[in-house]
Amino acid sequence: MKLVILNAIVCDPQSAMHGKKCDLLISSGIIDDIQPSAKKVFEKSSTKSWDVKGALLSPGWFDMRASLREPGMEHKENLESGALAAAAGGFTRVACLPDTDPTLQTKADIEFIYRKSEDLPVHLLPYGAITKNREGTELNELYDMHLAGAIAFTDANKCLMHAGIMMRAMQYAANFGGILLSHAQDQHLATGGRMHEGAMSVNLGLKGIPNIAEEVIVARDIELARYVNTPLHFSHISSKGSVELIRKARKQGLQITADVSVASLVFTDENLHDFNSNYKVLPPLRGKADQKALWDGVADGTIDCIVSDHQPEDTEHKAVEFEYAAYGMIQLQTAYSLLNMFKPKQLDNGMLIKALSINPRKILKQKAVSITKGASAEITIFNPTATWEYHAASNLSKSVNNPVMSQTLTGKVLGIINKDQLIKNI
Repeated sequence: MKLVILNAIVCDPQSAMHGKKCDLLISSGIIDDIQPSAKKVFEKSSTKSWDVKGALLSPGWFDMRASLREPGMEHKENLESGALAAAAGGFTRVACLPDTDPTLQTKADIEFIYRKSEDLPVHLLPYGAITKNREGTELNELYDMHLAGAIAFTDANKCLMHAGIMMRAMQYAANFGGILLSHAQDQHLATGGRMHEGAMSVNLGLKGIPNIAEEVIVARDIELARYVNTPLHFSHISSKGSVELIRKARKQGLQITADVSVASLVFTDENLHDFNSNYKVLPPLRGKADQKALWDGVADGTIDCIVSDHQPEDTEHKAVEFEYAAYGMIQLQTAYSLLNMFKPKQLDNGMLIKALSINPRKILKQKAVSITKGASAEITIFNPTATWEYHAASNLSKSVNNPVMSQTLTGKVLGIINKDQLIKNI
């Protein structure tokens, strides 16, 4: 493919062109040249062109946490529908959780994801499960999965409760530079909980999940990582206390990283006032003080990444009484719009790109992508002021469990360039 992109404002803190309006010449998946738009170098080119009229252009976004349900639950989502939703949401790479049926836990399982995703517009990168069937009792053959291409290891939304097994997993992974992701929620402290423990849970008469259920595992796993002297990543943290623990550990020089979900940044437990099950997620939406601490953590770098935490669920598991509804929210298509609408003023677009694009690649040891001459053309183009309608017709996921369905959102992804293809949003 040969393409000229005109009048794009580069949003890439890694690039010398950051903040400048530029024109790009893309050829065979490479940025062949990049010039200030004022020079009008490419305007008379016979090459196909796209004038984005001052929209922002960044390295392609990388979602570190999404459940795409294949194999086994394709009625909720499959790799194709998940990839299409991701592309529409501006993501060029998506890390797939192993919470499938069967669990992604063998060399063949990892190869299956790569094989199925070859012809899709987005790079799908599989995680392997830490323990067999994510049951927390027996370690999987992590090294075999690593050789097959597993980019890291996690038991998805199951906390590895056995500290000894968690420590052995850290030691095992450290031998070959593998990365572990921790889902921090003590199942004994959270038993029976349906939402965040606080004034709203009392008002609604629902048993709550206290912050300490997360924080006690964060504290434990930090100490295990200190003992083993290995990196550790915390997935979708949700509480103020967790942010403080991670900030302290990083100041002490530990190799601790973390991400936060879009839902935890833009919603709170107050959104559950009318028992809308689309707000029922794991970890639960917490209070305003927690939400502020999470945004502050993103702003000061304590929290490295923002993830969609895309969790598709069918109507049978969502359109039921709140107490019995499944946890989860789809977010691949709406993640950027919600972040754009709710982010605090001190968080600029460059900070968002670090959290959505640059830092995930660093943590998962993937090749860096930048808007520079000679770099791979893996690009997201977006307009923070454009609006769009998110409804059943524009939703590309097989599931509809998103609380902002049928709303007008501000901040639109115009398209991505990935795998030597241009994919425009209508």
